[in-house]
Amino acid sequence: MRRVALPEAIRRATAGIVLAGGQSTRMGGADKALLMLGGKALAAHVLDRLRPQTACVAINANGDPARFASLGVPVFDDGQSLSEGPAFGVRAALDWAHARGDIAWIVTAPTDAPFLPMNLVERLLGVAETQKAAVVFAGTDSDRHPTLAAWSLTVRDQVHMLVEGDHARALH
Repeated sequence: MRRVALPEAIRRATAGIVLAGGQSTRMGGADKALLMLGGKALAAHVLDRLRPQTACVAINANGDPARFASLGVPVFDDGQSLSEGPAFGVRAALDWAHARGDIAWIVTAPTDAPFLPMNLVERLLGVAETQKAAVVFAGTDSDRHPTLAAWSLTVRDQVHMLVEGDHARALH
């Protein structure tokens, strides 16, 4: 596929969101976002990868947001008492970006992806532009990774409907 250079105006209208709202059941319930890798929290690695590619970064995480204070970025929860899955984090991220008023796209990344490509946003939004798509998932030939994705704010209402169980209207 032909590579499309990301215009600066698009980068300035894109937010990078670290999805850290999960229960980390595969890691024994540890706060995965704060696990250390090379002397730095996993969430910090992901933020460092997204920050130069986007206008701003934030973290979606449930629980006490103060535990992320040292990272110096906005933290918002998804409104669930227990993690209901990443779709709730995406919904919250779209709402957070919408409230800012200057964001047209969010790029989500899970907290356990510390080695994201430094051109991830360019690649995802290039595909979105080429394909005229409002949502683009990263993936391989055999698998999609819906938590590693670009989401246009134009899909905000549909994501709300899907998360709230109104599948028929969301997909219409």
